[in-house]
Amino acid sequence: MTQIDEARAGRVTDEVRRAAKGEPLGAEDISGLIAAGQAVVCANRRRPAARGLSAIGRGLKVKVNANIGTSLDSPDVAGELAKLRAAVEAGADAVMDLSTGPDLQEVRRRILEESPVTVGTVPIYTAAVGAARSGGIRGMTADGMLAALRADAEAGVDFATVHAGVTMQVVEVYRSCRRICGIVSRGGAFLAHWMLFHKRENPFYERFDEVISIAREHDLVLSLGDGLRPGAIADSFDRAQVAELSVLAELARRAQDAGVQVMIEGPGHVPLHEVAAQVRLAKSMTRGAPFYVLGPLVTDVAPGYDHIVGAIGGAVAAQAGADFLCYVTPAEHLRLPGVEDVRAGVIASRIAGHAADIARGIPGAADWDREVSILRRARKWGELCEKVMDPRAARESRASAVPSREDTCTMCGEYCAFRVLDEAGV
Repeated sequence: MTQIDEARAGRVTDEVRRAAKGEPLGAEDISGLIAAGQAVVCANRRRPAARGLSAIGRGLKVKVNANIGTSLDSPDVAGELAKLRAAVEAGADAVMDLSTGPDLQEVRRRILEESPVTVGTVPIYTAAVGAARSGGIRGMTADGMLAALRADAEAGVDFATVHAGVTMQVVEVYRSCRRICGIVSRGGAFLAHWMLFHKRENPFYERFDEVISIAREHDLVLSLGDGLRPGAIADSFDRAQVAELSVLAELARRAQDAGVQVMIEGPGHVPLHEVAAQVRLAKSMTRGAPFYVLGPLVTDVAPGYDHIVGAIGGAVAAQAGADFLCYVTPAEHLRLPGVEDVRAGVIASRIAGHAADIARGIPGAADWDREVSILRRARKWGELCEKVMDPRAARESRASAVPSREDTCTMCGEYCAFRVLDEAGV
């Protein structure tokens, strides 16, 4: 029995009860949303039950994912585990292992062992790395791609991105578009290359019943990937993107009808004025399935600051109904992120998600802000630093002030507005 099966039978699972802690909705309500395909709990039955679980979907707090993983240029497993710890300490609800380095299996095993939060993967990366000695991307096989999904599921991965919407028909639509950046999704690019070279349909689409079977066996959440997400704001909302979304909507219904939980992945680079419309379209087409967005990035001109760009888009997307924000780090478009990049990316996305929770009227969301504001008005800086989004950053900033002041900050010092009002008894 999967989480959807249990929910449809009217039973609330232990996993749902654990995920409901701290949420504005109770376990029974969340179970109802799972039954309707509007929420998921990522809990592969092969992973130890002691880990933290998050519910993702309608009416719940916005969640944040951090991408980590090795590459051929940076194969250090220890470094990725340090990023895992940094992401969790900064408050990430999930991590995705996007490893493409030669140590892929080792880093995945270690991440699954050490992660106290949900773990996701992209099986097409596993397939590509596995085929490196037999022709690289062209050397992948349909059986190998499905085997990679099964291997990840059996390893205990909680959710997997499957780029099943990159079909031959959708690729033809893409080829008729005049994109600046083409296909920026690695998974989408791998599949398009393989399909065009072999003149064969995408195995994840053609054999989607097998994908469903693997997911159902392990209660793996399918995150239906947007292989044709726009990689430049000029490419946003073109026919290729919408054509793929239409395929993903159909596949989501098939998976949910078979008792498999589904998320839909979204863009990408989207100008600010289009973000809300894209979220609402995706929600409408997929019957309210949880929506997982990368950013979105609302301008292309700020490499080095793309965590800020992504937070701007993420806040707008989440207010409009996006449920799960994939972080963007300051290193985006430039290099593999380091530990501090991971911290900055997680915090930026958490700020976006929290701001959206307030705007969406999530019960209790604004109470946190009220508590911090009361402490600031009382000039209780030590207590304030422990209550904010990133206590470490607040403490370090406060400690760096010269001269050190106990009851004011060095911005205003003797002219602190709060102090002046207190002395006046106002």
